Amino acid sequence: LLCLRHAALLCFHGRLCLRSQYHPEASQIVPPCYLPYLPISYAGLAVFISLFSMGFLSGIWLGLIFGIALMFIFVFFEERRSSQRRRLGVFIAAMSRLTMDDIRRMIPKDLFPPWVVFTGYQKVNWLNHELNRLWPYVDQATSSLLKEVLEPMLELYRPSVLDSLKFQKFTLGSIAPQFIGVETVETDDSGVKIDLELQWDGNPSIILAVKTMLGVSLPIQMKNVGFTGVFRLIFKPLVYDLPGFGAVTLSLRELKNFDFTLKVIGGEITAIPGLAGIVEGMIRTAVLDSLLWPMRQVIPIIPGDYSDLELQVTGFLEVKLVQGKELLNKDIIGKSDPFAYLYIRPIPSKMKKSKTIYNNLNPIWNEHFVFEVEDLATQKIIIKVYDEEGIQPAEFLGCAQVELKNLIPGKVTDLWLTLLKDLDKPYQTKSAKYRGQVQVELIYRSLIQNDTVPDGTLGRSSFYLTSLEKVMSTNFNGIRKSTSSKLLSPVKIREGSIIRGILSVTVIRAENLTAMDFNDSSDPYVVIKMKKSDTQKRTRVIPKTLNPEWNQTFSIMVEDALHDLLIVELWDHNTFLQKPMGKCALTLTKLLHEGEYDTEVEMSTGKLLLHLKWTEPVAPDPQCF
Repeated sequence: LLCLRHAALLCFHGRLCLRSQYHPEASQIVPPCYLPYLPISYAGLAVFISLFSMGFLSGIWLGLIFGIALMFIFVFFEERRSSQRRRLGVFIAAMSRLTMDDIRRMIPKDLFPPWVVFTGYQKVNWLNHELNRLWPYVDQATSSLLKEVLEPMLELYRPSVLDSLKFQKFTLGSIAPQFIGVETVETDDSGVKIDLELQWDGNPSIILAVKTMLGVSLPIQMKNVGFTGVFRLIFKPLVYDLPGFGAVTLSLRELKNFDFTLKVIGGEITAIPGLAGIVEGMIRTAVLDSLLWPMRQVIPIIPGDYSDLELQVTGFLEVKLVQGKELLNKDIIGKSDPFAYLYIRPIPSKMKKSKTIYNNLNPIWNEHFVFEVEDLATQKIIIKVYDEEGIQPAEFLGCAQVELKNLIPGKVTDLWLTLLKDLDKPYQTKSAKYRGQVQVELIYRSLIQNDTVPDGTLGRSSFYLTSLEKVMSTNFNGIRKSTSSKLLSPVKIREGSIIRGILSVTVIRAENLTAMDFNDSSDPYVVIKMKKSDTQKRTRVIPKTLNPEWNQTFSIMVEDALHDLLIVELWDHNTFLQKPMGKCALTLTKLLHEGEYDTEVEMSTGKLLLHLKWTEPVAPDPQCF
């Protein structure tokens, strides 16, 4: 660069010198001192031209090489992209020829994301077309059926502030519902089951005649009704006479949406405080209690006795709500006050409520509930946990559910359920808030003889006695009751009995404990006690270890095994301060059924292995008296 700068200056000076040589009048502008440097100026100009030529030629060659390389790279990637698109096209063409059954066979179910659902519904546009033509006649029959079914339910759930509540007018209007799809659920020799998904945004003319205790009559109109649900039709029994089945059983299998508004004819329903909420709640409860599965309406087609198609209780579900863990804190000051609702059917009269545990995110309820089960294959037990807010509405903490078909009759199922925000979305995103867990124990008691228990014996109707039932059938003086006659209801026995016995707890060992002392070790010991008793037992201290072994057995007299809890605490021994290493609560339900078992308890600082054994009261020998 310095050479180029010097050459440029010399060229400029040389030009001035030449001008002064051939044009004398320019000599005044060009000083004479620059004339001796004229040869040097030409030399500088030559150097500049040579350098410029070399740079220009090298730039041309470098640009040409770079351009050719860039062209080859572009062609390579275009060919690669074209090849990938061809392979993708072949793959898509092959996948397009696969059916849903082929995809299910090729890919395991566990590999599908939770939001992938294979629906079996088929379009039924032809059915919608025919229903639109027949709707004036179907409307009259359907309106009469619904009015006949819903009116008794409205009367059943009528609050005391209302004197009467009846339909003054009931028609479904001129807009026919639309069937979204149809699916054949199950077909066997006894009947055919079909699910119809229906959507209706109609213009019904439904007027309720409401009369209050003060004698005031109010005609209330239902408007803007929107309904989406899945109806189940069961054609059963199958017969050899036309139309091929004896009766049709109708039930609302799933309610997806049910919205409506209420309006007092000639006024506003909000003018009477609380009336809108009362009437709306009654209507929703009446619809759910009369139509929602397993409730059903049997419509005879061929005259006959169809009492076996009516709703029947097939068993009892015993639920013990044990405890919660790490529940969501909704309070700004203090902690949540959790309680739970449990139900199989979402009807107020069928729902159970637990007690409220105040200011605790790890509540221990230890409450026992019994539910009737009408259809084991489809029903679920649902637990919803709330935060008590006094006079304000309770805040929702989370919910969980268990399908009853996964339970084994007569066997205790102990589950820790993770609470979700929405049961319709069982999968959680990474950003979803953790809502805690609840522990439940479930026992299904079947009233049907062909429901088998794990050891191969029949259900309760076979009079097989488990260890729990043996205790229940024992008098307080230890003498066994007679079992030759028919057993009492298990629910009555369970709720009215106090089971006494001896609980033997063997503390075996702990594994992989967390170090609590500065020397990377602990001095652990275990304390066991019953929640309803002041008696407690303590193991010896094992110094300086994270994997202690005790193998100590303790016996505790239990006065009420069904409603008591075994509390197990793990501590680190120190001279001046005892450090807690974990705590858990165990129910005795499983132990009463099985008599003896080993369990591995998860503590906050490791694992604890226990052996539990239940000893029944021994009947005294009458000859001793």
